[in-house]
Amino acid sequence: MDTVQGKFNTQTGDPTDKGNEASSVKMKILFFARARDLTGLTEMPLEVSSGSSVQDCLNDLVARFPSLEEIRGCMVLALNEEYTTESAILEDRDELAIIPPISGG
Repeated sequence: MDTVQGKFNTQTGDPTDKGNEASSVKMKILFFARARDLTGLTEMPLEVSSGSSVQDCLNDLVARFPSLEEIRGCMVLALNEEYTTESAILEDRDELAIIPPISGG
């Protein structure tokens, strides 16, 4: 799968906006299973405003990849390899994994 390079400013929604480097958090998003299928990516870097929550990040991702709305209500989130909630505050170099429900036999 591919990865996306670049920045996505959460205040303007502009994927090319450089924003204010001092008030931003650089992180990595990991997509698994159906989330990977919906985005076409395994991972991507993302820059969000300092003080942003996981929910803010997800809102940005759904704006960028509207098809993620399909799994938003049932996905599990992991922040730095530990399960988390949408209210968690993001910090520089965090890694957010989006894990949809997985079924199988």
